[in-house]
Amino acid sequence: MRRNGFILLGIALLLGVALYQNLDKGGLSLFGSADKQQPSLSATALAKSGLKPGAAAPSFTLTGLDGKTYQVGGKRDKPMLVNFWASWCDPCKEEAPDLVRMADKYSQSLDIYSVNVTMYDQLSKVKEFVQQYKINFPVLLDEKEAAYRMYNGVAFPTNVLIDRDGVIQDIIIGTVSAEQLEQKLADLVEM
Repeated sequence: MRRNGFILLGIALLLGVALYQNLDKGGLSLFGSADKQQPSLSATALAKSGLKPGAAAPSFTLTGLDGKTYQVGGKRDKPMLVNFWASWCDPCKEEAPDLVRMADKYSQSLDIYSVNVTMYDQLSKVKEFVQQYKINFPVLLDEKEAAYRMYNGVAFPTNVLIDRDGVIQDIIIGTVSAEQLEQKLADLVEM
C-alpha cells in the first residue's frame, strides 16, 4: 500500500514538472515567453495594466545609478523607451542585449531609460546586472515602486514607447523579438 503511494507521488511530481516546463516554453507566463514571438500576457492582463496608447505618459523623476536625476513625461527633444525591469527576471536578461544594441543604434535619436523597480530587487544585484549586460544607458532606481505604480505595472519587463510630445505610442508587456522591437523603435523615431 505504501509503495503505491510513492508511485502516485512520483507520477504527480513528473506531471507537475512537465506542466511547468510547458508553461515556461510559450504558455502564459507573467514574466515573459521563451519564443519571444508573442507578448507574454493575455489581453485581460494588458487591459488591467492601465497603460493606453494615445494617453499622456505619467511624469516622474528618479535618480540613476550614476547619481544624476532623470525626468520622464512631457515634451522632449527625442522620443523615449522606458524599460521597467528587475535583475532576477529571466526575460529581462533575454532582452538586455537587444536594448543595448538599440541604444547604440539610436543614440542620436532616442532616449532609453532603464527603470529598475528596486523595491523588488537588491541594489547589489542591479549593479551586477548592469555590469554583466554592459548597460550603456541611464539606469534609474524606483526604490519605492512609485513610477512602476504610476504605469500600473503588471509584469517584468514592461517597455513603454513615448513620443516627443510625451504621448504613449506603444506598450510591450513581456518580450518581443529583436526584429519586432527594432521596427517599433524605428517607427517611433520617424514620428
